[in-house]
Order: sequence, then C-alpha cells, then structure tokens
Amino acid sequence: MTDRFAAVLARLAATIEARKGADPASSYTAKLLAGGAALAGKKFGEEAVETVIAAMQADSEAIAAESADLIYHWLVLLAASGVGLEAVAARLEAREGVSGIAEKAARPKG
Repeated sequence: MTDRFAAVLARLAATIEARKGADPASSYTAKLLAGGAALAGKKFGEEAVETVIAAMQADSEAIAAESADLIYHWLVLLAASGVGLEAVAARLEAREGVSGIAEKAARPKG
C-alpha cells in the first residue's frame, strides 16, 4: 500500500467516524450508519457485486470507480460494527507469512 493510499484511507475513515450521530437526512454516510450493520452490509454487498462485474468486463476505469465505492462502504460497515482499521491491520499482520491453507485450517470450527 502506498503512503498516499494509506493517508486517503485514514482520512476517509475519520470522516465516516465524524458522521456518526449526524442527521441522516443531510448525510448519506449518517444514513448508512443509522441503519446499522445490516444496511451497511447490504450496501457493501451491492458494491462488491458491481466491482466483480466491472472486473469480469475488464473495464479498468469501472474497476477503479467501483473499488472506491467498495472501500467506502467497507469502511462504513466497519464503523457501523464498531471495528476499527487497527483491528483489521492486527489480523492481517497476524496472517503475514502464514500459508492461507494453514491459516484457514487453524481457525476454530463451528
């Protein structure tokens, strides 16, 4: 990840956090947050599908645009769920250097 991308991600996450408690009538982000994880998750899923469609069409401009939408909605989902970027980073760091197959096998069953 580039420093630029990390900085943009951090600014966007901070903006989303700042929208908590804002008037849902005046802020799309506040509206999503007011709907909780269910609404945020629904929107995240829609954006994921749109990103996959863009990839299947090999449309690089659409992939970039849909990826931006996907990342925004992912950050909203995290905020709505009370999960911070640091928690995600910690999980990713714990998986570094571990085979994906081995990591998945080590997860608790159930």
